Amino acid sequence: MLKKETLKEILLENRKEVSKQQVISRHFQFEEFGNYVLVGIRRAGKSFMLYQRIQELLANGHSWDEMLYINFEDERLIGVTASDLNLLLEVHFELSQKRPILFLDEIQNIDGWDKFARRLADNKYKVYITGSNAKMLSQDIATTLGGRYITIHVYPYDFKEFLNANTVYLTEHSLSTTDSRAEIKRYFNDYFKSGGFPEGASLPAKRDYLTSVYQKIYLGDIAARHSIENTFALRILFRKLAESVKQPVSFSRMANILASTGVKIAKNTVINYMEYAKDACLLLPIRNIADKLVERETNPKYYFADNGILSLLLLDANTSLLENLVAVSLLRKYGIDDAVFFYNKNIEVDFYLPDTYTAIQVSYTINHSDETFEREVQALIKLQNVLECHRLLIITYDEENTIKAGEVEIEVLPVWKWLLT
Repeated sequence: MLKKETLKEILLENRKEVSKQQVISRHFQFEEFGNYVLVGIRRAGKSFMLYQRIQELLANGHSWDEMLYINFEDERLIGVTASDLNLLLEVHFELSQKRPILFLDEIQNIDGWDKFARRLADNKYKVYITGSNAKMLSQDIATTLGGRYITIHVYPYDFKEFLNANTVYLTEHSLSTTDSRAEIKRYFNDYFKSGGFPEGASLPAKRDYLTSVYQKIYLGDIAARHSIENTFALRILFRKLAESVKQPVSFSRMANILASTGVKIAKNTVINYMEYAKDACLLLPIRNIADKLVERETNPKYYFADNGILSLLLLDANTSLLENLVAVSLLRKYGIDDAVFFYNKNIEVDFYLPDTYTAIQVSYTINHSDETFEREVQALIKLQNVLECHRLLIITYDEENTIKAGEVEIEVLPVWKWLLT
């Protein structure tokens, strides 16, 4: 049973801790009258987005008497259940007579949290919630919340945010001068290989940090949460998924790949493990727009939520890192629900955006091989006979050009410039 004295101590400590946090603002603006559920991979910066909002409110004349922040990963809250949640309001009103804005951090482990959140919204409380489990975006949760919350998928830093975290601020001339462009490309090389986890953005040596984050995700958020004893099989599965990041992956194929390495697990177990990884926001699927509905669900491409984790799992990873970075950037911009696809039916095109009729190929370089150049260009040209295309684009690591083939124009852009423009 949670004691009021313990809860009061936690709430008062949190006021001091949140107030002194140094926050780098994300490219997101909270609506004044919205309630929010922020979901994303562990360490993506969800808590700091809450700190950002709290500090904005404090700067605009609000006080802690009007706010309540609690992180449910505090070890003093182990064993808390949904029936304890109302104590938050009771303790706050013992500290202050003012109605609180609630900030409930990492609440996903408490069964029934959504019913408490629904009641808060029904009673006109302002509420901000975070969690590291994609099931918080599920239809069941959405039904319980009843449209009273805006759900946001939070990713690690995009490239602009990564630059800001390293005190590099873009101006209208940043891409025009040699020195500025060289600095941007130097930071991009770091971002490309080490990813954008906020806490690691300014660390000179990131690999140890990334290893600790990855272990927390696969051992804690996946293995421990789902009582998986065979963590070796789980680790090999993720390594094989990393090696397959540019290819459609079926559950049967992955089970066979694992079996070839001596890890024999049933197809249903593979399905469960991959679902757990999606729930932990580690894996992000993109589906084939040419497939029928059932095939779309069973044969997608899987990308990793951050390049830093993917780089831990691969050697000589540049081509995979490039496609992974483009995939995550597209999902961040356009959303995870039927906004980003690939096309694979006689033609292979890496990404297709139906909302903007944009087709994208990703190639580390197209200048070093006539075969690569021809393959990437012809795939985009042929796709126009199948799908409506208003923009054709090839994203490379550091090549820029405009290709004209008859009436067709294809832009070639370096990925760092594409990310910024």
